[in-house]
This record gives sequence, C-alpha cells and structure tokens, in this order.
Amino acid sequence: MSTFPELIFMLGILAFIIIYRGVKAGKNYKKVVDKVGQAYEKYAPYSFKVVRAKAKELGQEFTFKEYLAQAVLLGGFAGLVGYFYFYSLIWGLVYAGITIAFIPYLTYLRLQRVYSEFLFEQIQTYTTNVIMEFNTTQSFVKSLEGVRDSGVIEEPVLSDIKAMIDMSYKYGTIDQSIEYFNAKYPYYMVKNMHQLFLQITKEGARDAGESLENMSLDIDALVEGVYRDQMDRKNFHKRFLTFGAVLFSLVIVVEFLLGEDSYIELLNEWYVKLLLHAIIIINMFFLLSGEKYYNEDVGVE
Repeated sequence: MSTFPELIFMLGILAFIIIYRGVKAGKNYKKVVDKVGQAYEKYAPYSFKVVRAKAKELGQEFTFKEYLAQAVLLGGFAGLVGYFYFYSLIWGLVYAGITIAFIPYLTYLRLQRVYSEFLFEQIQTYTTNVIMEFNTTQSFVKSLEGVRDSGVIEEPVLSDIKAMIDMSYKYGTIDQSIEYFNAKYPYYMVKNMHQLFLQITKEGARDAGESLENMSLDIDALVEGVYRDQMDRKNFHKRFLTFGAVLFSLVIVVEFLLGEDSYIELLNEWYVKLLLHAIIIINMFFLLSGEKYYNEDVGVE
C-alpha cells in the first residue's frame, strides 16, 4: 500500500487547485459563465434550457461552490475506489475523472425532478381552481379566465391556459383546447377533470355540482398519493446510496480477508482485473439507474 499516500497527496493537490482557482478566479468567473452560457444557449436542448431557467428562478440551481463540492466528493470517492481495487494511482485518477464527467448528467436529472415537482404543484393548483371557478361561473372558459387572472399560476402553465382560452373562442368549442392541454400535461387529474367538463358541457349534466365535488375529492386523493410517493422516493434514495456504497466496499472486504499480499498477487491475473472493472461499471450503472428512478417525473403517467 506504499502508493496510497501518493493518491491522497494527488487528490489533495487536485482539490486544492480546483478550490484555489475557483476562489482566485472570482473576478473572471462572470466572464466564464457568460461564455459557457452562450455555448449552452446554442447547443443545449430547448427543454433543458427551460428546466434550468425555472430551477434558477426557484432558487434550486446549485452554486459554483456546491458544484465544486460535488465534484470533489464524488471524484474523491471514485478515486479511492479505483485505487483500492487496483492499487494503481492511474486507475484511481481515471475513475475519478469518469465520475466527475457524469456530474452534468446528474445535474440534468436533478433539475428535471425540480421542474417536474414545480409543474405538478401548478397543475394541482390549476385543477382545483378551475373547479372552484366553475361553481361560480358555470362556464369552463370563464373558469379558465378566472384562473388566468387569479395570479396563482406561473409560467409556462399560464401561457398554456391563455392559449386554451384563445382556442376556445376561436373554434367555439372547448374540444381543441382540452386536447392541447392534455397533450402538454399528461396528468391523470387533468385528463379526468377535462373529461368531466366535456360531459357537463355537451350533455348538460344535472348533478354537475356533485360530480365536481367528487372530482375534487379524487384530485385530493391523487395528490396525497403523489406526495406520499415523493416521500417514499426520498427514503429510498437515502437507503439506495448507502447500499451503493456497500456494494463498492465488498471487494475491499474480500481484499481484507485475503490479505494485501495475496490480493496484489491476484491482480497480476488479467481476468481478475477485468472482473474488477466489470464490478465497478455495473455498480456505477446501478447507481445511475437509481438516480434516474428517483428523479423521474412526478404525477405523470
């Protein structure tokens, strides 16, 4: 284990350089961000631009220091795993670099979750307020106008409500506007509520009040289920990360049981190295799959 201090020393220097340069470059950081932002606007997917802009507006975007801490933490962990698996400083740095390269993807997943949770809250507000407005106006379009003017809906849902109102007046029916909104926001509560309003509008349901009250109860139950799912996901995420760390440590436990000399002797065999690389890759894929599940859309089909 003679090269282990070298690994710690190298990782320490790397972390120091990154932190020092981050602080030292404070005056130039804005210029760098502007240049990166220009490239981002040119090449990033439109949907991700919207997601990131909304995350910044909500105060959920990481700061430079938070991204730096994430890089140091994940890269350091991967570097230690790579070193202890192969007793190689090179492989430690390689896996540290690969892990750091995945940070943009992890950022994408996290921002998608933030945006998804925001949209779900907006849709919940939309459905609840449309039903409340309809009890007063007895008109779906007038209900939309009331929700539009209430100030409780934010972009991008607000623009889509305005588009629904314009389409309803243009075509003289609510069919096209409902179809448009359902396609943009494929939530169960949206589809069910819109289907009820179509029936009320076209068939003139006598018990509209009772039907809407039942719909409100259904929405409340659905929302409660979604929020319960969010809590379950958070608990799962904590246990999942712990389990992932345990998976990576199993090889180190085997190494401890065999003894350092016996383990290093095994590393001379090519198939042992191949097996260790496979274990790392599979575990990394497992962790990424878990992160994707945790950050999947909230409340959507």
